[in-house]
Amino acid sequence: MKTKQQGKNLLSDARVKSVFTFALSVFIFLALSWIYFYPNDLNGDVMRQGDVVSGTAIGQEVALYRQQTGEVSRWTNALFGGMPTFQISPSYESSDMLEWVNKVYSLQILGMPDYVSWLFMLMLGFFILMLAFKMEWYYAVLGAVGYALSSYFIIIMGAGHIWKVLTLAYIPPTIAGIVWCYRGKWLGGAALTAVFAALQLHSNHVQMTYYSAMLIVALSVAYLFVAIKNKKIGGWAMATCALAVAGGLALAANAPNLYLSNKYAKETMRGGHSELTSLKPTDGEKPKAPETGGLDRNYINQWSYGKSETFTLLVPNVKGGASVKPTKSPVDPSQIVTLGVTLDQTSKAQDMQNSMEMGPEAQYLSQFPQYFGDQPLTNGPVYVGALIFALFILGCIVVKGPVKWALLAVTVLAVMLSWGGNFTGFTDWFVYHFPLYNKFRAPASILIVVEITMPLLGVLGLYEVFSQENAWNKYRNALFIAFGGSAALCLLFALIPSMFDAFSAQEYDALIKTGQFQKMPQLQQAVETIRYALVSADAWRSFLVIAVGFCIIVLFLRRYKGNVALLPTLLVAAVVVVDMFMIDKRYVDSESFISKSDIPEVKFIPSAADKQILKDTTNYRVLDPANFSSAEPSYYHKMLGGYHPAKLTRYNDMIERQFTKEGKLNLGEVTVSDDGKLQGLRSVWNMLNTKYVVNDKTTAMVNADALGNAWFVDTLAYVQNADEEMKFLDDFDAAKVAVADKKFQSQLGRAIAKSPGDTIYETGYRPNKLSYHSHSAKGGLAVFSEVYFPWGWKATIDGKEVAIGRVNYILRALQVPAGDHDIEFSFNPEEVEKTDGIAKIAIFAIFALVIAAFVWTEIKRRKGNKNEEESTSVDVAETEKK
Repeated sequence: MKTKQQGKNLLSDARVKSVFTFALSVFIFLALSWIYFYPNDLNGDVMRQGDVVSGTAIGQEVALYRQQTGEVSRWTNALFGGMPTFQISPSYESSDMLEWVNKVYSLQILGMPDYVSWLFMLMLGFFILMLAFKMEWYYAVLGAVGYALSSYFIIIMGAGHIWKVLTLAYIPPTIAGIVWCYRGKWLGGAALTAVFAALQLHSNHVQMTYYSAMLIVALSVAYLFVAIKNKKIGGWAMATCALAVAGGLALAANAPNLYLSNKYAKETMRGGHSELTSLKPTDGEKPKAPETGGLDRNYINQWSYGKSETFTLLVPNVKGGASVKPTKSPVDPSQIVTLGVTLDQTSKAQDMQNSMEMGPEAQYLSQFPQYFGDQPLTNGPVYVGALIFALFILGCIVVKGPVKWALLAVTVLAVMLSWGGNFTGFTDWFVYHFPLYNKFRAPASILIVVEITMPLLGVLGLYEVFSQENAWNKYRNALFIAFGGSAALCLLFALIPSMFDAFSAQEYDALIKTGQFQKMPQLQQAVETIRYALVSADAWRSFLVIAVGFCIIVLFLRRYKGNVALLPTLLVAAVVVVDMFMIDKRYVDSESFISKSDIPEVKFIPSAADKQILKDTTNYRVLDPANFSSAEPSYYHKMLGGYHPAKLTRYNDMIERQFTKEGKLNLGEVTVSDDGKLQGLRSVWNMLNTKYVVNDKTTAMVNADALGNAWFVDTLAYVQNADEEMKFLDDFDAAKVAVADKKFQSQLGRAIAKSPGDTIYETGYRPNKLSYHSHSAKGGLAVFSEVYFPWGWKATIDGKEVAIGRVNYILRALQVPAGDHDIEFSFNPEEVEKTDGIAKIAIFAIFALVIAAFVWTEIKRRKGNKNEEESTSVDVAETEKK
């Protein structure tokens, strides 16, 4: 019988071992993160990320304003005539506190390159999740590398989806806290959940958090079944209450961002309906957008994964891989990956190249992308790893209990939802009936759930096999089914790659219409041969990976009868690392980086037209027809166009109904005067103070008809609804007439014909504060070339607040009295300060909860009490043994 002192020594030894293995695991993750990005990380290079470039461009105005004044502007005029920054560059005092925690956890506080820290965080977070499932450290390491090296995560790093990466790094440790709570460690689990849920929400990618909530709900229900079976409903209820508190604190800690983003969303494409009845469905027609508000149904289904494309989870190139890849090019951060650059990858492709050298078809191969799936384009497939795939099938067979079924059910659900527009009946039900689902686009991104569940259940399956005595005899059939079935699929794809269509339906139809195949009969055969060769080569590769993993597992099971987990598990992890490194490097490699010294040369190189426009220091807007939907021009100018997935609904209506016609910009009957200025631009452009129109990269034309920052109108016409207001804009003179919805009649009153000498002009410009001076004999209606937003803006005349009205569908207007007056618009939503105060209190409460959990754990450890888990846990393993 052990003495009390011996028991304490054993506890101390276990604690030292636990600290050592944790430190060893952290070292492994750091090493792998540095190795993957070598030598760019040691050279201090940075990624050339398309989305980061876009984000920098549209956030440049408010960034410069903060540098110059120390103030944070919640409004920018850099794109779409003006919009809030709640989803561009959200920054609050409370968020700085969470950012400090993020820097410590990610080790960026030590000066690590950000991309190294992202990969490290992905591994560490999943490692914590595996520990919550009571896995030994080496199993946890296997799960961590399987999760973090999944191709999608590396791909979105290269694309610049940084907030998505950070959110995905914090989802697994958030789930870990939930698991710990349901295992009876209420205080520690709640603290862990609160911290990582707060950091996850701070990372500001609600779509990823929403998808992870599906998994969390499924796990909670699974633990409820376990609790019912163990007759421990009280423990489950206590854990759920603790998690509710933790979740509430996490939400409150992000109150400014969540509240303001939600309120803002109601005015955008993502949350608000257009008031134009012409966009509403006719009887029997499927609505364009859900009646409850949300994105356009077709917009939601962009980037839907193909059904056969799902096999990229096992074989990455079943649809050709990537269509674009980040590069260090100073011209374009994304290189199109075509068949013209893949010919040397397989012998079949090389043979086809040789046979075509003398024909005209060869030159056309560079016009065909390597990718031939159903998405518009992609930076690469979702590949979880062939070995992880096989282990997942093994887990589905050998793991028992409700948690297994929860993981499997969510996996199947995520796969089906990822098909989006390719599985419309199922997807439409979620779009029209499932809460908030209609707020998000790109169904393929829900596969992040699969990238969590597959390595998790796969490692649980391997643990089940390795932890049993005489496992070979017990699980031989399961191993053959899991690995044999996965290998058989690879073999099938390798031998019959033509089971995957070599062309997407859209691509094939387009090529038939152009007549390329008829003109060059060998071209179709060449494209099919090369694409099928890519499929076949990758299928053989996955087959080999599965075979190696299977041999490692079987070798140790046949040779040793007891617990042999450490060495084979680490060998399996090594195979996963090698496999994933090789695939991931296809999408992000050394060519995806640039030297820091080259940043000024590749980012936002001002063109001759830019330099010409920038000589003008007044406040105006720029129209660049060739780059209307691009973000980059916003770096230097206040643009009429731009890029952001959450445009204001009203401005989007203007784009669809006024700014464009049959898919092209509708400028009007434009002519050039003798002095070289543009004339004839439509009033809808002139009323937005479109002073410059970029003709090409070398010149910018001055618009002689731009109406300036503000002007008085002679006539104000009231209409009954949005449709009439929009129709009025088809042909009107914005310099003399304005149109308004009748609901603004009390704010706007009536217009008075201008008197000679009446003027109104801008006297000061800041993104969030605009000043004007007016002079008029009789007063009247002043129209401002600024986008109307229904809340946050306040207007004053001589210091007294006045009501802001809306005219011309998107512009602000004020009734101005006679005489001389100073007018000011300011944007400083009062909700910012209120919600920021709530967030600070919640963050301090989370810190207190963490300290309390640490102190409580130490007290229990020193007293040598049994873990509370023994009496209150709803442990899955315990249920399975029963």
